[in-house]
Amino acid sequence: MGAPPKEAGHTEAVLRVTRHDGWRELTLNRPDRLNAFNADLHRALAAALDAAADDACRAVLLTGAGRGFCAGQDLGDRANMEGPPDLGAAIEAFYNPLVRRLRALRKPVVCAVNGVAAGAGANIALACDIVLAARSARFIQAFAKIGLVPDSGGTFFLPRLVGDARARALALLGTPVEAETAERWGLIWKAVDDAMLMEEARALAAHLATQPTQGLALMKAALNASPGNTLDAQLDLERDLQREAGRTADYREGVRAFMEKRPARFIGRRA
Repeated sequence: MGAPPKEAGHTEAVLRVTRHDGWRELTLNRPDRLNAFNADLHRALAAALDAAADDACRAVLLTGAGRGFCAGQDLGDRANMEGPPDLGAAIEAFYNPLVRRLRALRKPVVCAVNGVAAGAGANIALACDIVLAARSARFIQAFAKIGLVPDSGGTFFLPRLVGDARARALALLGTPVEAETAERWGLIWKAVDDAMLMEEARALAAHLATQPTQGLALMKAALNASPGNTLDAQLDLERDLQREAGRTADYREGVRAFMEKRPARFIGRRA
């Protein structure tokens, strides 16, 4: 999928962290397990997302190594457990905090889905802000195949993205959705030729890293709140967030650039 560009730093483990100018690329790196989550990968990704809150990082790209994005939970980790497992404890300790981190991060998160995204892996992709997928990629709500309930926000995201009828069928049947169908249904932003996926995803992350980061963070806050708000409450929230956005250096620069008919040079900070 193309050679990665030059990088300023690199960490090799269950998660690869590649630092670029203004943004970071996080690569799930358990390709022999289709990047299925275990406790080590959860901890590494949580630490990387927390580190990405640094002002020097203005966008994040999440992807997977090898032939798939993420197969969800590594069931091999649970094969030798004695007695009935407490799956709710794993969700509370790892998956719910991960989804909350992705949604709350005050900068855009792009997800590049290469190959399969199954179970929690599919829903973690949907928790990101902009999802690109290789045309060969598939999204699978695999929970019904092992008697479980969609988690990692699946029952929240699916009805809002594709409607109740499709959400119910996807959850109850576990039918794979091809990338082009996912784009047509509004499940993701865009399906991309396999060979172009990482080039386009990196270009998108690099672009977002030059944009008014505080304004984008406030957009995320407004969109996150929208499903639970009445129109009146959302109008009030927009007012409050717009007041905050109007006090940023990026707003002042944006107006100056518009008046001077030149490209804006956003710094991405509040002051």
